[in-house]
Amino acid sequence: MARRFVVEADGGSRGNPGPAGYGAVVSDAETGETLAEVAEYIGTATNNVAEYKGLVAGLRAAYALDPEAEVRVRMDSKLVIEQMSGRWKIKHPDMRPLATEAKAVFPVGRMSYEWIPRERNKHADRLANEAMDAGKRGEQWRPKVPPGGTLAAGAPEAAAPADDALAEPAATGAPAVGWGSADLGTPATFVLLRHGETPLTPEKRFSGSGGTDPGLSPVGRHQAERVAAALAARGTIQAVVTSPLLRCRETADVVARRLGLDVRVDEGLRETDFGAWEGLTFAEVKERFPDDLAAWLASSKAAPTGGGESFASVARRVALSRDKLIARYPGRTVLLVTHVTPIKTLVRLALGAPPEALFRMELSAASLSAVAYYADGNASLRLLNETAHLR
Repeated sequence: MARRFVVEADGGSRGNPGPAGYGAVVSDAETGETLAEVAEYIGTATNNVAEYKGLVAGLRAAYALDPEAEVRVRMDSKLVIEQMSGRWKIKHPDMRPLATEAKAVFPVGRMSYEWIPRERNKHADRLANEAMDAGKRGEQWRPKVPPGGTLAAGAPEAAAPADDALAEPAATGAPAVGWGSADLGTPATFVLLRHGETPLTPEKRFSGSGGTDPGLSPVGRHQAERVAAALAARGTIQAVVTSPLLRCRETADVVARRLGLDVRVDEGLRETDFGAWEGLTFAEVKERFPDDLAAWLASSKAAPTGGGESFASVARRVALSRDKLIARYPGRTVLLVTHVTPIKTLVRLALGAPPEALFRMELSAASLSAVAYYADGNASLRLLNETAHLR
């Protein structure tokens, strides 16, 4: 008989939009025992975005405990419960990719939703406020309850290290060093496609997940068509996964249509939130925020001005999404349509390179890179910044 979990989730924003965070708790449906807690400060966002992110985090935490479980979601957000139950339409563009991400964690038949009053959701509400308080102090929230089961490759927040929230993620778990002689079978291969140009790309402006979410420019759409043709000619792509941001979704749609494949959205593949630097050039940031920029360049744990994400935080998020996708697509070749920082992070982790390696890679718009992941935890970089299809 499948295990049964209850996921209670909440999110809040002090300003709507304003400094925001989420919290979620997973408990045993039979005993009521708390099995896992997750929470995170997410920078500037609305209440609804924070609530949806709490839902996704809670479901991923449950998945990490048991991918075969049945899950009952309880939230005091009438909007989220009604939308996820299919009774209300999801009209806001910020909600749709998060709802898609939530629906993808467990099969529909193993998930159900229930609205509860706010006073019955105090645990998740407390976690969300703890995360926002930690973010205000410039700290990361840390769980007090250890996971109540063996973590599977899955949810990012659930697998975050409890003893050091800024710990460096492993290359792919605990890889063996050396070539070895065992036949490890066909690796999971991620072909990494940076999205096509947007109007901000040629101006070299910071464009992350906290800005205007620009779509592709005419040049970017042409680049997407070129890379789609090149990948179709190779005939190796078996699945397409994309960041939720518009420029990636537009690029992925062009490629997937050419390949005859569906597109899966993965929230963990989004670009860094650059906070107050969004839309600015490097020179403008240096002029306006010189001390913050210097700290950011010196340490992967430093965040951009105004509540952006540090590279350490992005590395944890990307590494855990990587692990989930490796588990979902063993032995398959998957196209990941994403951004500069996630691609460089995947390459850096595959090589075991230090965080400063991010500043030593060139990654062009619509370029292709590739990393193979083997059963023993080793990774192999096979391609970096290929742009021949654009010439």
